[in-house]
Amino acid sequence: MSAEGEIIHFDNVGLRYGTDREVLSDLTFTLFAGRFYFLTGASGAGKTSLLKLLYLAQRPSRGAIRMFGKDAITMPRRHLPDLRRRVGVVFQDFRLVPHLSAFDNVALPLRVAGHAEKDIAGPVRDILQWVGLSERIDAVPATLSGGEQQRIAIARAVIGRPAMLVADEPTGNVDPDMAHKLMRLFEMLNRQGTTVVVATHDLDLLRKVPESLIMRLDRGRLADPTGALRYPPRKIS
Repeated sequence: MSAEGEIIHFDNVGLRYGTDREVLSDLTFTLFAGRFYFLTGASGAGKTSLLKLLYLAQRPSRGAIRMFGKDAITMPRRHLPDLRRRVGVVFQDFRLVPHLSAFDNVALPLRVAGHAEKDIAGPVRDILQWVGLSERIDAVPATLSGGEQQRIAIARAVIGRPAMLVADEPTGNVDPDMAHKLMRLFEMLNRQGTTVVVATHDLDLLRKVPESLIMRLDRGRLADPTGALRYPPRKIS
C-alpha cells in the first residue's frame, strides 16, 4: 500500500465477455484505505462486473489493476489467493453453504486459510454476537430469515479482517428497517479502518452515510472519473 493510503488503482481498464462489446470501458480511478464508497448505476450499467474485478473473480480484457501495491494482472496465479483473502465479499444471493450451521458458515474462511480449530471458536462467536445472531449459532440457512442470512454472509465476509469489503446489493432482499441495520454494520466496520464498497440501486442509502463517496457507472463508464474518487485518505481514529 502506498504512503497515501492507495489500495486499488485501475488504469484504463476494459472488460468484455467473449466477443461481445465491452461491458466496462476506460475505467481509471483510485480507492483509498478507510473510505466508504457507493457504486451506483442503472440495471445493466456494469456494477456487478466491476465488483468482480475488485475481488479478482474476473480479469480485465485490457488495462492495469494495482491492488495493495501489487500488479494484479501479471502476478502468478498461485499468488492470487493471498491477495483475495484481503477482500471480503457479500454476494447478493448470500451463497451460504446450505448444510452448514451459522457457526460453520462463518468459520469457513478461517478453516480454508488453515487456522487451528482452537483459534476459530472465539472469533466466530464474537462476530456472530456483533451481527446480533449469537442465539442462532447452530441454525442452518434454511431456518433463517433473509435478513439473518444476510448478516451471516456479512459475518463470514469480515471474519478474516479484510482490508476491503465488497457488497453487491446487500439490502436488496431485506425490508427498510433491516437495510438500515445492515448499513450501520458496514459503517461500524468502516470506522474500524476497512474500506467498504457497496453496489446499490437504492439511492436513499447514499444519504445514510454522509462521508461516503459515489462511483456512478453509466453504460460501463464512470460518470465522473476525476471527481470524488480522487479524494485523500481519511485518518482512522
